[in-house]
Amino acid sequence: MTVLLVLASACFHATNAERVEIDSRPNIVLIFADDLGYETLGCYGGLDFQTPRLDRMAMEGLRFSRAYTSPVCTPSRVSLHTGLYVMRHRQTDVLPVHLGTNKFVDFRKMPTFAQQLRSAGYLTSVTGKWQLATLEKHPNHIRDSGFDSWCVWQIWKEGAKTVRHWNPTLNHDGRVREDVAKRFGPDVLVDYVIDQMREATEAHTPFLIVHNEMLPHDPIVQTPDDRSTGQSASLGNMIHYLDKLAGRVLDAVDDLGIRKSTYVIFMGDNGTHQQDFRNPRAGRPKERPHTRHTKAGRVDGGKYELNDAGTHVPLIVWGPDQVPVGSVCDDLVDVVDLFPTFCDLAGHSVPDSIPIDGHSLAAQFQGRVGPKRDWVIHGIRSDVNVFDGRWRWSHRSKTLIDASELPEERHINASLSGSSEASTAYQRLSNLFQKVSASRPTAPPQNQK
Repeated sequence: MTVLLVLASACFHATNAERVEIDSRPNIVLIFADDLGYETLGCYGGLDFQTPRLDRMAMEGLRFSRAYTSPVCTPSRVSLHTGLYVMRHRQTDVLPVHLGTNKFVDFRKMPTFAQQLRSAGYLTSVTGKWQLATLEKHPNHIRDSGFDSWCVWQIWKEGAKTVRHWNPTLNHDGRVREDVAKRFGPDVLVDYVIDQMREATEAHTPFLIVHNEMLPHDPIVQTPDDRSTGQSASLGNMIHYLDKLAGRVLDAVDDLGIRKSTYVIFMGDNGTHQQDFRNPRAGRPKERPHTRHTKAGRVDGGKYELNDAGTHVPLIVWGPDQVPVGSVCDDLVDVVDLFPTFCDLAGHSVPDSIPIDGHSLAAQFQGRVGPKRDWVIHGIRSDVNVFDGRWRWSHRSKTLIDASELPEERHINASLSGSSEASTAYQRLSNLFQKVSASRPTAPPQNQK
């Protein structure tokens, strides 16, 4: 399930009626798309979907080629907000908010980057999918998590699950909106994002906006463009509409005159839900019912699966002059890295009392060499993977996957393969998992400017 981030440094503090000082701290907006694997974007070599605005965003900015998350929403999103691996926060499955659960993710015990930036004077807001607590039972959850304002899908209301797209149930700062019955939910959310950016800019106050884009998560429905043209609903059309909405955010940054001081980041929350895609080539050799296609080869699998298709997501940065235009960064990226990155770009040091697993990417965002990681860690339910860019090791099944020829992956029996390289990789990643599981996270290295 997948995400976009905007950072703008045009924030001011009036010290008296006649003097205004420029504050160099940037504003931040993150677009986190829901169920969007890397292979859906043309700029990643995708061949099945139309994403012209995101492709242009990559051409005008920086694209990370190897960004990874957990393969389903709750573990991925908790890692995003806390900067912690799944074995630390232990939210390894989907929190059943759609059933009205009383359980919630307690961000009062696991600090978030939003709490950090709010304490530093940022206005903070969040949109879209908030499947981290049932709001009827925990009405203060979003505020406790670090956000001053919100416009989110209230998934459970009065004993029933609600809908997110047409006739959406949107909780805006504690009240369900009654003025959007005939509107498309994702449109409403983008309006809110633009309003928040405009109001904060006019108030000369730095802001953080986490925009949890609700597309292209199923159910597959007609978009407003489909209704106007009479097209049938499809995953491709939903992705194309998501692309259009991302473009609206980028255009708003330009219209507000803050692009030169604004970082825009787009990311997916996990891999594509493959069942939502109907492969028109199905039945031909090596063509499965839900196979997607890239210039590098066929992609099989997706959401819920601890493989490349389930965890490999797009990550694009766009904005100020410091962002290296048209560049590709091949560094391994874990979703936990965004916590220290946001704090680093905002000039806020993460306190030593809040150890996290992430490494700041601020240097890479600005075209410089930054801290690099040798592996990423992700999980779902009782399984956790360690992936070093070549080998993927599974804790539950004790299997090893060779990912040297992505998108194809090969299962390796390290004990029978006759490959000392495979055996060494198996032992190394197994030991690494044990070491990380038995240790505590450490304070992240700060960006060296």
